[in-house]
Amino acid sequence: MRILLTGGAGFIGSHIADAVRAAGHSVVLLDCLLPQAHARGEMPAWLDGFEVVPGDVRDRSALDKVLGGVDVVCHQAAMVGHGVDPSDAPDYASINDFGTAVLLAAMYEHGIGRLVLASSMVVYGEGRYHCGRHGVVTPGRRRVEDIDAGRFEPGCPVCGDPLESGLVPEDAPLDPRSTYAATKLAQEHLCGAWARQTGGDVWALRYHNVYGPRMPKDTPYAGVASIFRSSLERGEAPKVMEDGGQRRDFVHVGDVAAANLAALTTPAPAGECRPVNICSGTPHTVGEMAHALAEAMGGPVPEVVGGARAGDVRHVVADPARARDELGFTAQVPFADGMVEFAKAPLRG
Repeated sequence: MRILLTGGAGFIGSHIADAVRAAGHSVVLLDCLLPQAHARGEMPAWLDGFEVVPGDVRDRSALDKVLGGVDVVCHQAAMVGHGVDPSDAPDYASINDFGTAVLLAAMYEHGIGRLVLASSMVVYGEGRYHCGRHGVVTPGRRRVEDIDAGRFEPGCPVCGDPLESGLVPEDAPLDPRSTYAATKLAQEHLCGAWARQTGGDVWALRYHNVYGPRMPKDTPYAGVASIFRSSLERGEAPKVMEDGGQRRDFVHVGDVAAANLAALTTPAPAGECRPVNICSGTPHTVGEMAHALAEAMGGPVPEVVGGARAGDVRHVVADPARARDELGFTAQVPFADGMVEFAKAPLRG
């Protein structure tokens, strides 16, 4: 099988490249080396031996050069992360949504009917919550006055009672709360429309909090694990927002690569963009992650600083059942082992 891997020089993309080559598939990598992820603008050394084509998914001529003979596309190219402020919006929409539209059009004209899309857990907004009196409910927006007063847990929107957080299934309501999140959901909608129009099939892999070797560092577009590790490398205590009790699912990049390989070799239902949570299945708090990294690196104890960024959610952890049942994927890297490895792993400068 021949695979086009967009964003193949990136953090997750490069690990997917390793996995598909190890499985015996032919792969061509397309990457424009976005400065938000590639500060030096150089092709990483770990891609030596791969067929790498510099190019942007928004450039139809670049796509036409690499789509010949391709059986399936693995679309990882994106502008990711929380960003700086709303002035990032045009770049997010251009790279993530316009780029996906150009890719889908090119795939149609080249007769390619299968796609694996890198989506994200951010499409959910807040996670799944249960009220003892009202069942499954969707909390309202978090109020600044509650955050400032240290009241971080959302209450029931009907009665105000405390809520119990649970696992988010793929059919949960979607409520993107940042520009990045909105563009990831738009990607899923574009892919769904394309699949219905063409009879093609798409897996939309909703990554949860991915960490591991080759993460970009020292950038507002990096994940929280990378930000904490960069602080520890400078000898500084990681600054943990809220009270550190916000729950997430931290999944190792090697597991994410394995999930992509499973999706590339397992067709989705025809005419459908099928979302799937890609997660470890074992939630941890952000505070636990910061302490695990600090201990592994012998660094200072994390500092809890309160507050929250606009668009931050309290808890979002994933139900892994669909990935297990439909892709045969179950994460293999335990949290403790992954954090010890990550503490010493090379990051992208």
